[in-house]
Amino acid sequence: MTDPVIESLKPAWALLCPALSSILILLSGRRPNLRETWTILASLLQFILVLSMAPWVTQGYIIESYLFRDILPQVHFGFRVDAFGLLFALTASFLWILVSLYSIGYMRALKEHAQTRYYFCFALAILGAMGVALSGNLVTLFVFYEILTISTYPLVAHEQSQEALFAGRKYLAYLLTSGVFLLAAIAWTYSLVGTTDFSPKGILNSIPLLHSTLSILFVLFILGFMKAAYIPFHSWLPTAMVAPTPVSALLHAVAVVKAGVFGIVRVVCYVYGIDLLKQLGLGTLLSSFAAITMIGASLFAIAQDNLKRRLAYSTISQLSFIIFGVGLLTPMGITGAMIHIPFHGLMKITLFLCAGAILVASGKTEISEMAGIGRVMPLTMIAFTIGALGMCGAPPIAGFISKWYLSLGAIQSGYWVFLALILIASLLDVVYFYPIIRTAFFEKIPKNEVLEEKEPKVQLFSEPPPSLEREQPLFVFLIIPIGMTAILSILVCLFPNLFYIYPLIQRAIQNLSGG
Repeated sequence: MTDPVIESLKPAWALLCPALSSILILLSGRRPNLRETWTILASLLQFILVLSMAPWVTQGYIIESYLFRDILPQVHFGFRVDAFGLLFALTASFLWILVSLYSIGYMRALKEHAQTRYYFCFALAILGAMGVALSGNLVTLFVFYEILTISTYPLVAHEQSQEALFAGRKYLAYLLTSGVFLLAAIAWTYSLVGTTDFSPKGILNSIPLLHSTLSILFVLFILGFMKAAYIPFHSWLPTAMVAPTPVSALLHAVAVVKAGVFGIVRVVCYVYGIDLLKQLGLGTLLSSFAAITMIGASLFAIAQDNLKRRLAYSTISQLSFIIFGVGLLTPMGITGAMIHIPFHGLMKITLFLCAGAILVASGKTEISEMAGIGRVMPLTMIAFTIGALGMCGAPPIAGFISKWYLSLGAIQSGYWVFLALILIASLLDVVYFYPIIRTAFFEKIPKNEVLEEKEPKVQLFSEPPPSLEREQPLFVFLIIPIGMTAILSILVCLFPNLFYIYPLIQRAIQNLSGG
């Protein structure tokens, strides 16, 4: 029995928001207030449109909106919104609002150059991410996947220093190469089954079992989604941390690497299908491969003194939890993988926004330089602590829920070693996050960072930082998104139905199981 279909322009309108705003941003380049107003309005409108589709999808409807039909036989260009795609779309659209607000305070406080280009590329990047989320087939997904790659290059290279330009070139080299693998995989899939449309049962399970052919094709797909930043194709992500902090948040929590793991889940569940992957034995192989990245990236994180680079390796590890969960091919494992997409987004964006606030307030980027910073920036560091504890899987923060389901999925798979790997990786999360919290709250502030005066000592950096004390609105733009993401990281653990998160995942699992 197939899900009923509703034809609606809402998916197209949702993508029109960032597309139109990018044009308006360019036209308003000499009027910063208007330029940023377009950004905020577009992000709000897009989220409202995406959220308005949730009641239909949770009731079992599929929303279709095709722009071009039969560009190839049985290949259409357009959108087919199911529960899993809408989950990613809700994550990206909601976090775009918060990152847009944060960007205003961050970019203005640091007096960054080329702000119009920054907001323009940011809007195009969200366009790419939303297109990936709402795509009805592999061809549409590929187009928006490449839009996402191209639009984020100027953001990675924003500083235009030698280091930034090198990071940008490395970024393009990895991700454009991965696009070649993905295009080859899509073409091969089309040649085998004559369609690229996603199906909850998989589109490749209708052909005779060709073990070697389907195994090689699966490898091509995994290489094609190199944005997931798994080991050994991960080094572009830490290098890209030279970008402004809101861009790092975009790369890690909202769009780029999330698009990579989203694509892998799409291939596993909607191109191959659970039953076919079990027959091929590729699920266990995928989980084993992901476990190497979970552990290895955590070990790399421990060695990093730069805060953003440590967070980058943390992202590499955490995203592999998603790949690991879907590779288990169990209902609980897939549930954990899907729910970790929005939950990781909330927690990781909290951590990166905190890193940016520390940079704006103090100019500090190295963990070893942050002694006592939690005493003078308590709101920022409390929010950071919430995000870090969530990453470790501590209740009552979102990460506890997703890691609980992943653990149950490991038990369902029958491989107890997988449960041990989850626990080891979570323990390593504690090992690389604890020193940051200890340094911030329990080490003394160096004497050279305290001004001696007759009245109480005045810190050189504080909340709000001295540079923003006369411009309270800028400080609000920085601190409000941080507070919201930290609070929501707790609320979604206590109330998982918030923003339709859990109902969408339940619907997705029901579709995959044929229920």
